[in-house]
Amino acid sequence: MIKSEVRRRKQEDKKLIVQKQMRKISYLLFLGIFFIGCTSNTIIKKPDHLIPKKQMVDLLTDLVIASGAENIKNNSLQRNVNYYPLVFKKYGIDSTRFKESNYYYTSRIDDYEEILKKVDERLKAFKKELDDQIKLQDSLKNDSIKNLRENFKKVPKRPRKIDSLKVFH
Repeated sequence: MIKSEVRRRKQEDKKLIVQKQMRKISYLLFLGIFFIGCTSNTIIKKPDHLIPKKQMVDLLTDLVIASGAENIKNNSLQRNVNYYPLVFKKYGIDSTRFKESNYYYTSRIDDYEEILKKVDERLKAFKKELDDQIKLQDSLKNDSIKNLRENFKKVPKRPRKIDSLKVFH
C-alpha cells in the first residue's frame, strides 16, 4: 500500500511538472505571437510634402529646445509660452506637415534613429558651448572681482588727522 501511494504521488508530481512546463511554453508562445503581431510591417506612404532629413534634424533640435524653454521666463517675464508655432514659422511649415513627416520617419526606424542621433549630438554640442560660455563669464567675473580687491589694497590709506586736544590731555 505504501509503494502504490509513493508511485501515485510521483505520477502526480510528474503531471504537475509537465503542467507547469506547458504553462511556461504556452506563455512564451503567447508572448512571441503578441510581439510578432505588434511589429508593424505596414509601409506608410511617403507624404507629398515630406520634410527632408537634414531639415527634420534642425526642426527637431529646435523643438526640443523650445519644449525646454516653456518653463523658463522669457524677456517679458512670462512662463509657459508655447514656442512651437514660432519654430514651425521659422522653417515655413505647419504642424500637419510636421506630423505627417514625423509619422513617416517613425515608421522607418533606421531613418528615425539616425535623425534622433544627430539631434542628440547637436544638443550635446550646444550644451558644451553654453557651458564653456558660462565658465568664461564666471572666470571673467571672478578675475574682475579679484582685480578690484587687489587694487583696493593698493590704494594708500589717508593719514589720520590727529586731534591736538586729545594728544595733550
